[in-house]
Amino acid sequence: MMKRFLTLTAIIEGATGFALIAVPVIVVRLLFGAEISDASIPLGRVAGAALLALGVACWLARDDTQSRAARGLIVAMLMYNIAATAVLAFAGIGLGLHGVALWPAVVLHAAMAVWCGACLRRNC
Repeated sequence: MMKRFLTLTAIIEGATGFALIAVPVIVVRLLFGAEISDASIPLGRVAGAALLALGVACWLARDDTQSRAARGLIVAMLMYNIAATAVLAFAGIGLGLHGVALWPAVVLHAAMAVWCGACLRRNC
């Protein structure tokens, strides 16, 4: 179960990170239906680099699911997915931003947070 989670997370976060590095304007438009300023583009790329790093960490840990480091990575991904769910949901509800990918991203991060919790609970 943890191996599948880490593999899927690596693919999703790695792809999202790469997209944010390459075309942050498009990712922001898809998520929030808004344009970003020139000053926000480097910040989007830094966020992309962070997501790419998370994806690489998950990819490299996918075959070492019994270590404390892998468990720590799952805890970190749980925190990230809870925060991402909250921030994205607030963007939609509180700020009124609505891109075509916003609510699917909220649901995906919420589901991934639940999956993290299941991995930690099962001690896998």
